Amino acid sequence: MPVSPRHSQLLPWYIGLVIIAIVDAYIGYLFYTTSEAPGLAQVLILVILPSIYLVLMYLTFKSQS
Repeated sequence: MPVSPRHSQLLPWYIGLVIIAIVDAYIGYLFYTTSEAPGLAQVLILVILPSIYLVLMYLTFKSQS
């Protein structure tokens, strides 16, 4: 019976973190070049929503152990 290599349970979280960082950098660049959105909306989109998503994703993966 083949044995699959064991990987970190948080590997999907790390991948999601990288994807969110790339998307945030792109959206931040768009905000920086156009700056048509209010400051509160920028903070909400670039900081608050990704933070909530990452915390919920982390809690989900940790509870599966």
